[in-house]
Amino acid sequence: MEKAFWLHPDVPVEVEVENLDELDDALKAGADIIMLDNFNTDQMREAVKRVNGQARLEVSGNVTAETLREFAETGVDFISVGALTKHVRALDLSMRFC
Repeated sequence: MEKAFWLHPDVPVEVEVENLDELDDALKAGADIIMLDNFNTDQMREAVKRVNGQARLEVSGNVTAETLREFAETGVDFISVGALTKHVRALDLSMRFC
């Protein structure tokens, strides 16, 4: 992260974490945005407390229409919804010239 900060000081650095110990490490390293990967709501609330405004928090994983409100109410800043595009089939719109 030091190199990223040095090379591009105006670009926010986002770090993905899988548990609260990694969250603490990301905070110490100075991450601007921390993505909480597959955290449950209790872990999200604890992360919000620990971060205390030092970084922005993004939630990813297990986000559905049913969990969206509950996740938002934990106090995180962003919610990523991969389910929107996970099962979408690509449409071939190519045009061929002879």
